[in-house]
Amino acid sequence: MTASEPTEPRGPAEPAVSPEPAASTEPAEPAGLSERDRAVLAMERRGWPGPGAKERAIREGLGLSPTRYYQLLGALLDDPLALEHDPVTVNRLRRVRAEKRRRR
Repeated sequence: MTASEPTEPRGPAEPAVSPEPAASTEPAEPAGLSERDRAVLAMERRGWPGPGAKERAIREGLGLSPTRYYQLLGALLDDPLALEHDPVTVNRLRRVRAEKRRRR
């Protein structure tokens, strides 16, 4: 027997202790809200200098047509995850949408 051999029979290998995930200093993003959804909400938070600037930013920054962008935005306004992520923007846009519906 050599010094590198164990003197007792080995049992089943014990699993390695898995380290706990490191605590992040950034707030956790809600599960299910995609990066694109967060980008759409961020686009709505910005102010726009004039006509066409927002549509250009939508096409260039997000790679979406304005029509598709507004479809996604409308769905986000009804998504509780979007409200959790950015309550100020979502509630403001909900008020604008409600006012437009009321005027019809």
